[in-house]
Amino acid sequence: MIDYIKGAVAELTPAYVVVDNQGMGYMVNISLTTYNQLHNAEKGGEVKVYIYEAIREDAHVLYGFAEKRERELFMLLISVSGVGPNTARMIQSSLSVSDLEQAIASGNVASMKAVKGVGAKTAQRIIVDLKDKIKMPSVSLLDSGGSTSDVFEEALAALVMLGFSQAASQKALNKLFKENASLSVEDAIKRALKMM
Repeated sequence: MIDYIKGAVAELTPAYVVVDNQGMGYMVNISLTTYNQLHNAEKGGEVKVYIYEAIREDAHVLYGFAEKRERELFMLLISVSGVGPNTARMIQSSLSVSDLEQAIASGNVASMKAVKGVGAKTAQRIIVDLKDKIKMPSVSLLDSGGSTSDVFEEALAALVMLGFSQAASQKALNKLFKENASLSVEDAIKRALKMM
């Protein structure tokens, strides 16, 4: 079992990071919360990514987290019947660690249902199964910088990698950036996910 990978950022997108550890590049799937925290590490800067390794018949897939608490929440989410790693990552891309904890602890089905791919039954099941397992530490997210076109392109790439069509993603992002040109990548993706 891999606990974490520490190394230089070789590539960083809103959907994955490639961490170079002594000449070996590990491609690690990440949520927007982790992306936002890793975004401040310049290319080539050293990062520490906590790992969850999913071993399937056809692949070994790594999921990475900037904080242990985010990984713990991910593992709790995938323990719920009907919630796989990609759904858990979508949930964690739409809700910050603290927002997710508050939604579960308070039984807020509406905020869970707002996540693409999570229906009422799944949202209720998550809340029922995890309500007693959630601790409530406070977590603050860092804002990501960048020009509007860079932010737009990164948000678009992330949405396409999450499985949405390029046309639908562009349409949603165009509308969002007309309303507010100073959105961060994370905010743009979260708002676009609610529109799709």
